[in-house]
Amino acid sequence: MFDLDKDFNKKVHFIGIGGISMSALAEILLKYGYKVSGSDKTRSHITDKLEKLGAKIFIGHDVKNIQDADIIVYTAAIKDDNPELIEARNKNLLIFDRAEFLGQIMKRYKKGIAVAGTHGKTTTTSLISLMLLNAKVDPTLLIGGEVDTIGGNVRVGKSPYFVTEACEYKESFLKFYPYIGVILNIDEDHLDYYKDINHIKEAFLKFAKLIPKNGLIIGYAEDPNVIEIMEKLNCNKLTYGINKGDFKAKNISYDERGCASFTVTFNDKYYSDFKISIPGEHNILNALATIACGHFLGIDVETIKDSLYEFKGTHRRFEKKGEKNGVIVIDDYAHHPAEIKATIKAVKNYPHKRIFCVFQPHTYTRTYALFDEFSKAFYGVDKLILTDIYAAREKDTGLVNSKMLSDAISKNGVDCIYIKKFEDILDYLNKEAKEGDIVITMGAGDVYKIGEMFLK
Repeated sequence: MFDLDKDFNKKVHFIGIGGISMSALAEILLKYGYKVSGSDKTRSHITDKLEKLGAKIFIGHDVKNIQDADIIVYTAAIKDDNPELIEARNKNLLIFDRAEFLGQIMKRYKKGIAVAGTHGKTTTTSLISLMLLNAKVDPTLLIGGEVDTIGGNVRVGKSPYFVTEACEYKESFLKFYPYIGVILNIDEDHLDYYKDINHIKEAFLKFAKLIPKNGLIIGYAEDPNVIEIMEKLNCNKLTYGINKGDFKAKNISYDERGCASFTVTFNDKYYSDFKISIPGEHNILNALATIACGHFLGIDVETIKDSLYEFKGTHRRFEKKGEKNGVIVIDDYAHHPAEIKATIKAVKNYPHKRIFCVFQPHTYTRTYALFDEFSKAFYGVDKLILTDIYAAREKDTGLVNSKMLSDAISKNGVDCIYIKKFEDILDYLNKEAKEGDIVITMGAGDVYKIGEMFLK
């Protein structure tokens, strides 16, 4: 196995080092004084940053890259035919997938906080991270998006606190060592791995059972799948919601940007008043999960309040990219029907004349499995433009495409068109979007580039 405090003489090589989570693990090791190398298909600002911190970066995958490596870490996107992975296995090197290696690091920290759920993980992890920073407990943080407050997505502290997202894909989060677990929601997703919702719930139950008896599980009280799991646990529990839960939000009002002010009750007694600086009802829920976590850890209410108000969001999560000719451009990572609905609800609270949404579906399996849900997720958008499915780790089987989805959405009464090329979408927006309109790019792929092109 791997011991973060003892294995300093070992060189660790990351296959796919440019990924947001892989780069964070590499940065943690560099801060601990390890020799780190890594390879990726392309150079990026992330690989440049790692190079400045002392990592040796290879562009392209080659057996020569791992000549003097002792430990190999690879991301889920790396296939079995990767030459570096094949060579590592031939040499009998110590090999970890990303989640296993994160678990090995997390094991060192006695107060691990793992944020799980189908959506909302990055924002809630960021909120909890900022709260712990402001409480001056010196946490180690690993976030799935870049946050300006910490200058990236990773921070190495000296305390027992370690905060990370806990992704359910391929049951990755079962390799973690949480003291506090948060379950934000449980929906059907990653159906290229899971058989159905029951299979997903089984995985979340196993995750929740990793929490020790003196630890804490925090769960969303208005999600029956979450409550079903919480009823089977014997650790400390706290729930939250708008209408149900130990922590509830009352007297909700929204400002001109769609950001909420609200009163929180705990066990139906007044707790405090809060204001958040990120829009949408879904972010009230993320804030409530953070409040529950802070309460359990004994963080004073003023620190929690200040942290929630201070947080302005992570990159690619309802991120205002800019404005051109009176048209506001927003980018959001939403790629699941439930996320899309929440994001549209949030953008409708923003002052606007019309909402133009450019959506890029993410993976063929998700688009095919949730086709009906996607076809009904865009109510409230004035003009929807669909571009091609972002394949990510998959191959096109021909079962589904964006034109098919566009037709289904149109049949459900939303004004929707399919445009293949980003340049043609740009031409369309330049012609159609007028002062007072909002353009929101949506998806987990590279759709954000359209907004950036429009602003240029």
